Amino acid sequence: MDTTNEAVAEVGFSEPVFDLETIFRAQYERIARVIAGVIRDPARAEELAVEVFLKWERSSKVRSEGAEGWLCRAAVRVALNELRRKALRGRYERLLIFRSRGKTGESPPDEIYAAQEERKRVHAILSAIGRRKAELLLLRANGLSYEELAAALGLNPASVGTLLSRALEAFRKEFIARYGKESYGEK
Repeated sequence: MDTTNEAVAEVGFSEPVFDLETIFRAQYERIARVIAGVIRDPARAEELAVEVFLKWERSSKVRSEGAEGWLCRAAVRVALNELRRKALRGRYERLLIFRSRGKTGESPPDEIYAAQEERKRVHAILSAIGRRKAELLLLRANGLSYEELAAALGLNPASVGTLLSRALEAFRKEFIARYGKESYGEK
């Protein structure tokens, strides 16, 4: 029996009572890790993980679904929303820096710039290939097994491999279309 099922207690009329504290203790680290894997900011990931649990607690529809799957899906969506928010904020900050930098001429080191550009490329590709495929790739990149992916995304476990392969191929094609084979590491 998994930890989430242990958190569900049967009370009269077979209505499950979900113990937020038990589920939180059992799943918090994993949810924070999933978010941190996407946004690359562990401190912010912890804050967003708490928000995911608060959303879960407020959602009565979720009570009938598996909590683990819902929490993982919500974590990826919250993380993607955070990336979008950061991207928008980054655009505004770059405009401000560009205006103020006109006088100083400073630029970041090449390594930092290259890493930022690579992240931007990956985020752009994830946005372009569709939410479902992006969720699948991000959850898999965060170490979820095929069975966990199936539960988190409401998929048939037998189709996860095929869907993951299609998502990877969509990512590859979009990357090559935008940046070329050389950038992807192909000749």
